[in-house]
Amino acid sequence: MRRIAWALLLIFVFTIPWEYSLDLGAPLGNIARITGLLVLVAAIPALLQSGKIRRPGPLQWLTLALYLWLCCSFFWTTVPDTTLMKLRGYLQEMMIVWLIWEFAESHDDLRNLMRVWLAGSWVLAILTIANYVSSYPGSVDQVRFAAVGQDPNDVARFLDLGFPIAALLLSGSEKWPGKLLGAGYFPLGFAGVLLTASRGGFLAALAALSGCAVLLFRRYPKRVLGGLLVLPAVAGAIWIGLPRETLERIGSISEQLQNGDLNQRVNIWSAGWQAFLKAPFCGHGAGSFVTAAALAPIDTAHNTVLSILVEAGLCGLVIATAIVAVSMRSILTMRGTVRIALMTLMAVWMISTLVGTVGESRTTWLLLAVIALIHRLTKHEHDELEPEYSRPVRGVEWRMAEPLR
Repeated sequence: MRRIAWALLLIFVFTIPWEYSLDLGAPLGNIARITGLLVLVAAIPALLQSGKIRRPGPLQWLTLALYLWLCCSFFWTTVPDTTLMKLRGYLQEMMIVWLIWEFAESHDDLRNLMRVWLAGSWVLAILTIANYVSSYPGSVDQVRFAAVGQDPNDVARFLDLGFPIAALLLSGSEKWPGKLLGAGYFPLGFAGVLLTASRGGFLAALAALSGCAVLLFRRYPKRVLGGLLVLPAVAGAIWIGLPRETLERIGSISEQLQNGDLNQRVNIWSAGWQAFLKAPFCGHGAGSFVTAAALAPIDTAHNTVLSILVEAGLCGLVIATAIVAVSMRSILTMRGTVRIALMTLMAVWMISTLVGTVGESRTTWLLLAVIALIHRLTKHEHDELEPEYSRPVRGVEWRMAEPLR
């Protein structure tokens, strides 16, 4: 049963980047929700069959604490129906932290997780480009393109997280299919980010690609320098191939930072701050941001910290901060290529938190789960990480995962 649960977990991870592009409607929901429930159906019998469970780590306990605190907010929420719906959603999103911790047991499992995550990002990029091809130039007023059912800003954030994973696969001992999966993602993913015309997504992409350049330069300095020489040709292709309006929107970043309201975000943040001041310690309840800040139903917080403050108060923010701190501490104990890749992933994620509400995203909890898994493996695998990332992580021992208890 554990093998079945693990196979379903890989399928679940594969669907996360493009989950909203395949929605079967009520009561089934999107594809990631369906596959996630299937994983649970297989995971519970697998644990009962083995009669043991892996000892939770700090991330698992803190995630459970945050979820329980959000559950407690149901007793004082201003919107009980919305809170109940959000709690169901959080459970489906946060469960991946435990599932990966429990069922991923070796470095091979980690590599498979990376592969399917990146493959899912491929699907999202292809769907985004397909939307552009099918829409432009027929719709002259359309500036932003995204996979069907997806928000352009979310698409850009999901695609940005794929770049460090692609670089990590390229720097390792992958065979040619894995190398192709990683190398091909860079032009495909960047094209997808540009088509979304997401200004925050574009800045995060630059940060991700910079980190990837540092990572790959350690292993392939000549190839990275050669890649820099073709940048003018890439810029020319972008100038010719992308809609002028899309490029103009991306080019307005400086203007928005200096004189703009960040596309109404400043007004939303101001309203959110006033709502926080009314219930600073416990918040207004999970999912209550729009109501507490008196915003339109289609609005979101556009800032992860502010969203937590309004909905879960300072108590919730303390737990969420501890989750990030534990993840950062885990990264800092690593070395070489893996450390650079994970630091880049966290930098991209943190940029996303400034202009987006990413706490409700499965991708956030997938990232945190992978960081915790790598940290566990670096402490408990017996075999050295050969030859995968061997050059930058020389001297790090990998031992067998903790015995199940």
